[in-house]
Amino acid sequence: MQSFRPPFLSRRLAGVLLAVSLLGLAACDPQAIKELEEGLSTEADVVARFGQPERVWNGSGGTRVFEYNRQPAGTQNYMISIGPDGKMSALRQVLNPDNFRRVQAGMGVEEVRQMLGKPARQIPYALKREVVWSWRFMDSSENAKKMFHVVFNPEYRVIRTETGPDMDSTEMQGGG
Repeated sequence: MQSFRPPFLSRRLAGVLLAVSLLGLAACDPQAIKELEEGLSTEADVVARFGQPERVWNGSGGTRVFEYNRQPAGTQNYMISIGPDGKMSALRQVLNPDNFRRVQAGMGVEEVRQMLGKPARQIPYALKREVVWSWRFMDSSENAKKMFHVVFNPEYRVIRTETGPDMDSTEMQGGG
């Protein structure tokens, strides 16, 4: 006789396992970064420390850029450049105010994705004819989790950007 398990339980368990594994990945990042050195570490070293990239972008001069996404639970996304010689030439955490300022009205969705990595969420607003992509990040000046939002028009061109609190962070949760 088979036991009955409600479907939500298995989805909930899968969600918990995914969140735990993402947090585990993020916890490993500082150690992995310490073990890599620009100009010396190879593509194989990067993949050994970070795993397979979420996406690989073609950069200038034969460089390939590996995207390592830590969204939706994390506050960082990494872009790691591999030069034509197979060596790591740059490792950048891209969710920061300097990169956010580079997002300008009229930019295309792929350009934004290549700059910031995969967002934590994408929400369509049909009545406004807009789509909002949001990235979770740590605002070091306030030591608080925040969200950076990019608003796209129906042609997936940037209309505007906004920054606000991360309503899902523990700081924003009520207590009692």
